[in-house]
Amino acid sequence: MKFAAVLLLAVAPVMLHAQNQWVLTQSTLTWNVTHPMHEVAGTSHAAKGKGNCSAGQCDFLIAVPVNTFDSGDSNRDLHTLEVVRGAQYPMVIVRTHLAQAALDQPTTDADLEVQFAGQTAHYAHVPLHRTSHGNDVEITGTIPASCSDFKIDRPSFLTVPIRNEIPVNVDATWKPE
Repeated sequence: MKFAAVLLLAVAPVMLHAQNQWVLTQSTLTWNVTHPMHEVAGTSHAAKGKGNCSAGQCDFLIAVPVNTFDSGDSNRDLHTLEVVRGAQYPMVIVRTHLAQAALDQPTTDADLEVQFAGQTAHYAHVPLHRTSHGNDVEITGTIPASCSDFKIDRPSFLTVPIRNEIPVNVDATWKPE
């Protein structure tokens, strides 16, 4: 009996640590651009992320290289890198701070801080949806980004600029570490 109690005390910190640390294992982030002549999407699967929960609060960080977004047109992607100042600001960084209890809800509203193109934008009450797959947790949602949020001059096609809105769809799978 004493051995079992000692074993439990030895293993408990490891079990708690595993429930409080998260790592991003799979992701699909897609920006969407609309122009009266066409719609374009650029997708990246290269995001990395970590989450840390303690004292009932969780902090999550996701980072993705700007040059990993692919629209299927290399000329467009190079122009996009130029427009968003990708050489000077090569990463998109997203941070959020959530109550740990929110991780158990099927839907929660998150406040997001997004650093992109040398600017930081804050988005309040972004709905995120949670689906469990065994120990993994899939989070989906849409960040309601816009060009003006990041002081990006809207590119034009046939002298007509793209719409200001550039929503980013997020599909991220997290695993306890």
